[in-house]
Amino acid sequence: MKAIETIDLTKKFGSLSAVDKVNLDVDQGEIFGLLGPNGAGKSTFISLLCTILKPSYGTAQVEGYDIMSEAADVRRSIGIVFQDPSIDDKLTGMENMQLHADLYDVPRDVMQSRIDEVLKLVELEDRASNFVNTYSGGMRRRLEIARSLIHYPKVLFLDEPTIGLDPQSRDHIWNYIRDLKKRENITIILTTHYMEEADELCDRIAIIDKSKIIALDTPQNLKSELEGETIIIESSDNDLLSSKLTEVKLADTILKTDKELNLCVENAHTALARIVEVAVSVGVYIDNITIREPDLNDVFMHFTGREIRDSGNSKELSGMGAVMRRRIK
Repeated sequence: MKAIETIDLTKKFGSLSAVDKVNLDVDQGEIFGLLGPNGAGKSTFISLLCTILKPSYGTAQVEGYDIMSEAADVRRSIGIVFQDPSIDDKLTGMENMQLHADLYDVPRDVMQSRIDEVLKLVELEDRASNFVNTYSGGMRRRLEIARSLIHYPKVLFLDEPTIGLDPQSRDHIWNYIRDLKKRENITIILTTHYMEEADELCDRIAIIDKSKIIALDTPQNLKSELEGETIIIESSDNDLLSSKLTEVKLADTILKTDKELNLCVENAHTALARIVEVAVSVGVYIDNITIREPDLNDVFMHFTGREIRDSGNSKELSGMGAVMRRRIK
């Protein structure tokens, strides 16, 4: 039995298709990533699987339960950590856990032991008696993850679980997610804007754009589809340089972001001298050039034609490690 199976799952709002005939299988015990720009349909898709919304047509099963005819069974089988905070900061960590356990009818004879177990999993057992308004952002996120596990869900939905957290807290959450998969034998559906997060955690990734799944595979296989290397250029006039490089056909693909040009080339070092020559010929000053192997940022831009956004910030260029970085003056 699959953890999740969708059949032509569709959701329309008037004439707008937010989710358009999505067919998808997710294996039990898999960490499955959903990537897509804002408005692509990720949130609507998750809401359908969680029975928050009803499909216009098509259907889906979660842990073998139909999202329409067996919605209550679906809800008992899932846990959700929403992107926006949902913890009551006027209560202690323990009180939040007890309230959630009551809502899910966790038997009284096992409630406390289960609470202790999941609090220990996220390393909050020593802060259980403290009010949540004394917690850091990372601690609150960990408490939300613990709360979502209280009723032994088979499928856990994590919507942007590390957004807004500092790098250290983010690393901790990654470790908890990996541990969850092993210890709880749980299927995890992860939405994220962090390409590194998807690369590190997910067994498979689906890229959603304009209400459809446009790519689906393991992170490594998706990256291997992009042959060659990526050259990232910051210049005084990206528009002019992009136009000229396109004209002379120096790259297989040229994608333009707010601050950079991303060129996919067969051999970066061979192409580099010619790129500089073209820039000089049109009077464009190159501030910075980075050469690296393709990463998930490149995969995303290849399939969607644009970069994924993290709260309006430009994408990070570290990728999987730059192989060359230099200034040309």
